[in-house]
Amino acid sequence: MGEYNKEKYLTLLSKEYKNITEVAEEIINLKAILNLPKGTEVFLSDIHGEYAPFTHILNNGAGIIKSKIEETFENRITEKERNTLATLIYYPKEKLKLIKQETENLEEWYAITLYRLVEVARKVSSKYTRSKVRKAINSGFEYIIDELLHAQVNGEKDKENYYKQIIKTIIELDQADSFIIAISDLIKRMAIDHLHIIGDIFDRGRYPDLVLDRLMSFHSLDIQWGNHDILWMGAGCGNKANIATVIRICARYSNIGILEDSYGINMRPLSTFAQTTYKNDDCLNFMPKVFDYNKYDNSDRNNIAKIHKAITIIQLKIEGQMIKKHPEYHLENRLLLDKMDIEKGTVKIDGKWYEMNDKNFPTIYKDNPYELTPEENEVIERLAESFIHSPSLSKHLNYLYTKGEMYTIFNHNLLFHGCVPTDENGELKEIAFLGKTLKGKAYFDEINETVNKVFATRQPELVDLMWFLWISPDSPFFGKEKMATFESYFVKDKNMSKEPKSPYYKYSEEEAFCVKVLKEFGLEGEDSHILNGHMPVKVKDGESPIKANGKLLVIDGGLAKSFREKTGNAGYILTYNSNGLLLSQNKPFESVEKAIIEEKDIISEIIVKKTGVIRKRVGDTDIGTKLKKEIEDLQELINAYKSGDIKETKSK
Repeated sequence: MGEYNKEKYLTLLSKEYKNITEVAEEIINLKAILNLPKGTEVFLSDIHGEYAPFTHILNNGAGIIKSKIEETFENRITEKERNTLATLIYYPKEKLKLIKQETENLEEWYAITLYRLVEVARKVSSKYTRSKVRKAINSGFEYIIDELLHAQVNGEKDKENYYKQIIKTIIELDQADSFIIAISDLIKRMAIDHLHIIGDIFDRGRYPDLVLDRLMSFHSLDIQWGNHDILWMGAGCGNKANIATVIRICARYSNIGILEDSYGINMRPLSTFAQTTYKNDDCLNFMPKVFDYNKYDNSDRNNIAKIHKAITIIQLKIEGQMIKKHPEYHLENRLLLDKMDIEKGTVKIDGKWYEMNDKNFPTIYKDNPYELTPEENEVIERLAESFIHSPSLSKHLNYLYTKGEMYTIFNHNLLFHGCVPTDENGELKEIAFLGKTLKGKAYFDEINETVNKVFATRQPELVDLMWFLWISPDSPFFGKEKMATFESYFVKDKNMSKEPKSPYYKYSEEEAFCVKVLKEFGLEGEDSHILNGHMPVKVKDGESPIKANGKLLVIDGGLAKSFREKTGNAGYILTYNSNGLLLSQNKPFESVEKAIIEEKDIISEIIVKKTGVIRKRVGDTDIGTKLKKEIEDLQELINAYKSGDIKETKSK
């Protein structure tokens, strides 16, 4: 900054730090913070609306809380007691009810448990400043918890009596339950210093709305958009192709309730249209294996199947219109409605005829198969109105637009959901986008800016790009060579429904390629990694989440039940603390009830543990870089005070 600006800045800084003593005090504090161990980061991806396992992961601190309990009590209390203590921290209200029903001497149990909880809280919070810990307590017990955490009782009889009296009084005043809840909340709060969500909050699972509510209240996080997030964000801006796709996916995974109950989307016009138009069609092709048959009776299943087919045809028609409107998207291979011979039940794809499993298309005009019927047009117009004007959906999507981004560089790691478009030779692919030819970081930056413009302006041409980003092989979100929607529903030959991956996934197995990608984004060195989601790791087929000699880690949460058959596991969690990186594999999460009653946890075996010789400190992180800059500015202020350029004032 220029000399005038520096002087102005230091003058403003002097309003906060009024004299040399106050500045020196802050420098001492900041330099001390730089030497604390770095906070724990947790990385999750592909939550897909699975609220219960997602919440459990936050409650158990991605396995951190259990490890701290093991470190603290391994040789002092039984495994059963350790598991009970962990479950109490995860679900204090619910677990307390059970314990109070089963415990004879409750006062004794309270006394033992409060001591143990304080020990765990002290262990979890030891790497943070006293000020930060106290600010994290928001339950009314701030002073008491602060005293208990920092009381030094060894060899000090008076202090030990003071400590015991606090615990005793908490129990006598019937505040033990409230205190247990408060200190459990603190333990969970301190276990995860920062959370990274590497895309795909929506689709498949039933409760993306609850996931977003929880994220909106989380103390520190960043979000990288996934393809399913982009899909919903485009739908919320009124993109009809995205809207139809969102509804189709909800129908496919038996989650219409998300639209109706969570977001107030009026589905009646579509339902009425579907029941009338496909009255004599059982629509069995639209009841996939992933559909939850136990959730509905025969009548409801039949209705949803009709809705599923109706919205799929509407989607394919709107997509055809989009492709013709935007030849620059290069998606002509998706134009298949005009390649059908409905009477013969065949379709021509890439010059070859394939047998179809459906001949009933009452809304398709032979001369113009991509034209919506008046009834279809009315349905999609009313649905678009519902999506655009849903207050609850707007709240969540606005949060995603403002909080999320295309990619994040955090503590030397590169986080993005899908892929970097790559050509067959392993070079970063140049993409024509909004009149520019871009690749790598420049392409990511342009997408990031464009998505933000969509949110700010709702310009139709930009809103159209939200569909392109969802579906194009040139999109970093999609990561495949084609999307085979038509083929998977209507073509008997199941080989036609395969969706080949982008060359990125072949080359990302190679360390040299990943190093090249990292350099493209300005990252070098042993501590830099690429962290992706998007592609579930098929463990049962021998796949590994660790690629390119550890330079790339696939952090696909794998929480969606629909993935389990393909993957053979429930995904992964990555943590990054002062000792290094820890990648763990999840056990399938059965239910909150089993977690509470049977004390079942979700974290399974450790897949990789990458530790450094020297423990990471705050000074080694992005926050440390900012603090060092603050220290430099404060030192300049001291010099200005000493030279008389700025006058000191008295502290209050």
